[in-house]
Amino acid sequence: MTIPPVLSARVAEYSGVTRADLDKQPHEVAEMFDGVAKRYDLTNTVLSFGRDRGWRRATRAALGLRPGERVLDVGAGTGVSTEELGRSGAFAIGVDLSVGMLVAGRQAGRTTPLLAGDALRLPFADATFDAVTISFALRNVQDTEGALRELGRVTRPGGRLVVCEFSHPTSAAFRTIYLSYLMRSLPTVARSVSSNPDAYVYLAESIRAWPDQLGLAARIADAGPWVRVGWRNLTGGVVALHRATRL
Repeated sequence: MTIPPVLSARVAEYSGVTRADLDKQPHEVAEMFDGVAKRYDLTNTVLSFGRDRGWRRATRAALGLRPGERVLDVGAGTGVSTEELGRSGAFAIGVDLSVGMLVAGRQAGRTTPLLAGDALRLPFADATFDAVTISFALRNVQDTEGALRELGRVTRPGGRLVVCEFSHPTSAAFRTIYLSYLMRSLPTVARSVSSNPDAYVYLAESIRAWPDQLGLAARIADAGPWVRVGWRNLTGGVVALHRATRL
């Protein structure tokens, strides 16, 4: 399977590097992730050199979950991140726009509750959860601020938010190497392991264009109802954990 026709039409070549337009329509994003679902977890592990496992553990730790609490994992994909959250003893529910990803999770034998849903219209009542998180998915939502507000709606006052997302390496030298890998090598490596390697052109470009740590912190604070926004870098800033508290 290739990337959706509308996304494919927006892929172009600049200075020898394949680039993709980032106009994210929900049905296109869902179709794209349906196409990579079959080998998504394997591809992530290969492309991150196995760091993805540590990032999931760090997200769970940053949420400070306690047994009996309720936590929502938005953009849960196949549920591997939701399963990690459940190891805290909290009751974890995953939501994802891609039905294909949810099916792949079920086929992998995951029993964590996984629901189809849109980050902009979550199927839960106000103040349902003690904590919410979204990992490597916020940049794929059409309305970033709208998603942050919706996450706030379903979180109780005093509840916690953790956004685990690709960011900007803090070392200039490392950043140069990382961007070269991201834009040139990552799509090539994806061809050997992914069920839909062309989609990684879009994914690489979405990472490159995403705000840095300070920029995302500002967007979280501006979206409301989040306060005490801060972040911690992982893997030299390749990934950042942004944490906030529900007002």
